[in-house]
Amino acid sequence: MSAPPRRRSRRLAPAATAAPSPDTPPSARLLDLPTELLVRALSRCDPADIARVAAVSLLFHASLAVEAIRLWAQERGFELPALPEDESCAVRWLCFMALLCEANPPASAAAGMQHSVFIDGEGRLSSCGSAQEGEEDDEDDAVDLPGLLGHGEGVLRLNTPTRLPSTLGGERAVSVLVGDSHSLALTADGAVWSWGDGGYGQLGHGDQQEQQLPKKIEALSGRRVVAVSAGYFHSLATTADGAVWSWGDGDDGQLGHGDEQHQLLPKEVEAFAGQRVAAVSAGGSHSLAITADGAVWSWGFGAFGKLGHGDLQDQLLPKTVEAFAGQRVIAVSAGCDHNLAITADSAVWSWGCGDCGQLGHGDRQDQLLPKKVEALSGRRDVAVSAGSSHSLALSADGNVWSWGQGGQGQLGHGDPHEQQLPKKIEAFAARRVVAVSAGTWLSLALTADEAVFSWGKGGEYGCLGHGEDLSNQLLPKKIEVWAPGR
Repeated sequence: MSAPPRRRSRRLAPAATAAPSPDTPPSARLLDLPTELLVRALSRCDPADIARVAAVSLLFHASLAVEAIRLWAQERGFELPALPEDESCAVRWLCFMALLCEANPPASAAAGMQHSVFIDGEGRLSSCGSAQEGEEDDEDDAVDLPGLLGHGEGVLRLNTPTRLPSTLGGERAVSVLVGDSHSLALTADGAVWSWGDGGYGQLGHGDQQEQQLPKKIEALSGRRVVAVSAGYFHSLATTADGAVWSWGDGDDGQLGHGDEQHQLLPKEVEAFAGQRVAAVSAGGSHSLAITADGAVWSWGFGAFGKLGHGDLQDQLLPKTVEAFAGQRVIAVSAGCDHNLAITADSAVWSWGCGDCGQLGHGDRQDQLLPKKVEALSGRRDVAVSAGSSHSLALSADGNVWSWGQGGQGQLGHGDPHEQQLPKKIEAFAARRVVAVSAGTWLSLALTADEAVFSWGKGGEYGCLGHGEDLSNQLLPKKIEVWAPGR
């Protein structure tokens, strides 16, 4: 059989190209666009991607990245501290700060032990709960907590979120945090307001008096505060220059001043001189901080290993948690006796007391060193919140996971059972959650459509905000009478 004839290859002549017309304008480069337009376009990108472009492009001016990241943060309600003195690392530093902001967003709803506080779309405060500690039917054991709700004298109970009479000096509230018996609010001008019990000086007004209405902390005037955190009986704040301030109960060294003295006024934590602190979290009797290099520091009461140093020792001064060496931590949350953290690779870590499974490792063991929560591997977690004995994690896709003590329904799974491993809250399957807060026996969540859900202990406190329904909520329930946009 003869071979088929070989085909001749046909070579195509190159197509003729028309010479450009003298009237045709030259092609515009991307960087020839107006700076304002470029900044706005870049701000729609992830901050890390902005940094990558700035790092590899010789034509891309670093100032574009800086302005884009600042706009990215501004549109999300975040406050970025001032640039470091070394401008050469400004873009990289701002990108890390943006990650920190995303993982530690301003709190518009905060859950405490027996009260909750909310911020609406106009920056106004509302609260609900009970300012009386103890069972309603046992007046002999009941203890009033003056000013807990922030509504003035005589207001001891509110079953639905009710707007506070204070206008905060005409400024909008941008973040609110609550402790065991006091609350802190940060306003848009960088001022801090406090109210509630002042028995340990945790209100920062130079005395131990209660405040029944929010009162501005004058000792911080002249400084721009960018974040606050309320522990059980102490308070923390960070200012735009990266300094940390603490006040209140110092019995276990949780103020970080090298002693166990109470502080009635905010006092700078000198141990951070030369460091830039980007985030803080106050726990029951200990404190955590993240510095601008992604390191975690802890101090205070060391029981259960909750300081993360591999021992049970108290720390009167901030000390670096060496277990995170080589990692960049972007979020921390201090609970009563345990802690949660997120690293830049989106891994969740936990340490401290594990007696209710709140560490998420499938057991009840304490952890003296931070340990990765393997059950959450493979997802991008963007926020965590540690309660008294339970934990919450929020993933980038808007799902919420919970674990730990569930006896009051605070896990949101429809039962009062303990969970030793993280479990997805199925009630949010059709919703996108954007923020979570774990209180003592309750939990709060804010969804993308500005609805607020609460679950856990209702009982005699009314802190879930569901009006006459004071029952425990085993599943997340929408607070029908209030929304942030109102």
